[in-house]
Amino acid sequence: MENFGIVILLLFGVAFLGVLSRRFKFPFPIALVLSGLLISLIPGLPLIELKPGLVFIVFLPPLLYNAAWNTSWHEFKTYRRAISLAAIGLVLLTTCAVALVAHTIIPDVGWPLSFLIGAIVSPPDAVAATSVTKGLGLDPRLIAIIEGESLVNDASGLIAYKYALAAIMAGNFILWQAGLNFIWVVMAGIAIGVAIGYILYLVHKNFISEPVIEVTLTLLTPFASYMIAEYFQVSGVLAVVSTGLYLSFRSDVILTNESRIMAYAVWDSLTFILNGLIFILIGLQLRSVMNGIKNYTGSELAWYGLAVSAVVIIIRFLWVIPGSLIPAMSRRINLRRKFNPRNLVVFAWSGMRGVVSMAAALSIPLVLPGGAAFPHRSLIIYITFCVILTTLVLLGFTLPWVIKKLKIEPYSIAAEEYEIRTKVVKNTIQHIEENLSLVNAELLNNIKTKYEIKFNRLQRTDLPADYFGEGEGNVGNIFNAFSKLQIELIGVERKTLKQLHVTGEGSEEIIRKVEKELDLEETRLQMDMYNA
Repeated sequence: MENFGIVILLLFGVAFLGVLSRRFKFPFPIALVLSGLLISLIPGLPLIELKPGLVFIVFLPPLLYNAAWNTSWHEFKTYRRAISLAAIGLVLLTTCAVALVAHTIIPDVGWPLSFLIGAIVSPPDAVAATSVTKGLGLDPRLIAIIEGESLVNDASGLIAYKYALAAIMAGNFILWQAGLNFIWVVMAGIAIGVAIGYILYLVHKNFISEPVIEVTLTLLTPFASYMIAEYFQVSGVLAVVSTGLYLSFRSDVILTNESRIMAYAVWDSLTFILNGLIFILIGLQLRSVMNGIKNYTGSELAWYGLAVSAVVIIIRFLWVIPGSLIPAMSRRINLRRKFNPRNLVVFAWSGMRGVVSMAAALSIPLVLPGGAAFPHRSLIIYITFCVILTTLVLLGFTLPWVIKKLKIEPYSIAAEEYEIRTKVVKNTIQHIEENLSLVNAELLNNIKTKYEIKFNRLQRTDLPADYFGEGEGNVGNIFNAFSKLQIELIGVERKTLKQLHVTGEGSEEIIRKVEKELDLEETRLQMDMYNA
């Protein structure tokens, strides 16, 4: 119980760290890894160890499911070649390169252990990359590829991890058997994930309408998908990803509007806690990890950490820039706006490692089947932490500078948002004119006026100056001004509601109901406001 209390206090610290990172525009993943390092230096903190198998079950399913849920299936399919080349080819190349270097420079580390290290540090982390690149105005096509790559490379990296771990635990490895088993593990994992997604789709659609139950089911889904796939000894990671992609594509059908608002809030909080918790745990274990590698000198440890980190970074540049992604990004990426090839440098610079690598390292068993201690476990965790720290700090801090030096023009989604909003409003007005002619004239006029006002505001919204042709850009602010005025009036409503609450003149139940309506309306208006 005492250790649990310490973890809760440290989570409060992580939450406060999140506030500071947002306040000072400091990338949160970098703050997390630095906080893990700081926690390890606090004297008197206890050593907390989770059972290695629990790390995979507790952390990976929800984190992977959330990443899959927030991935666009259309973008994933459009850029599948670029994503596959990076997520499979680059991961396997990185695994082999790291294995070669680790086997060469670290004494007494055989090939299976070397490949285990490579598999752990090979997959980049989308959360880390997107957090660092947030607000830098990157092309959304580039972000889609980074996120899609991370989604698939987590699966490919963790499958390679499991094969390396199995070779160590069993003491042998037969390549052709592993190749055939790999195909089975991948295909069966995807099939199980899609099947579970379809079953839950039917359950959501036909039997559930209560938001709390729907959100609870979304929390349980990744664990069910992962554990069922693992029970049949296939890829639980791919099962979770497949389930997430399948259900996310159908979220408009399976969730009510209230459920979606609640689900996104709950999942944002959960992923925030899990990301913080994993680095708290590594911080609490880092002192023990360092005690486990006392037989190495400080210079040796620094060399191992920096060498593996350098290989991880260099291999990504060698793979990406010469031509791996260039042919894959040619035709479809340039459908509407030309893709700046200098974005490939940004892609190469976005290979930050994060929570998935850390979870994989912490899940290494403590002992071998015969009862002997797992060889070099502390060293592997140390090297993983070094790679995460190096890639996040070195690449994360320098990425804005690189973008500035490359003179990449910030991408604005103004035009795309304008097109989507305009199409929605136009089609709604057309529906009103064609199908609601028999409605009461006054009611019809009021409802049509509402959408005509929306349409007129859209025509006076900020857009790139050359969007309608040179010299024809509209630069009015009426769209935002109208929304801001409504938000101000909601503030007036809140004051009245607060007065009724303080004086006790209104029923608490009714006040809470009206307050919820105002919250939803204000949220809608904030999302409605145009960000040029």
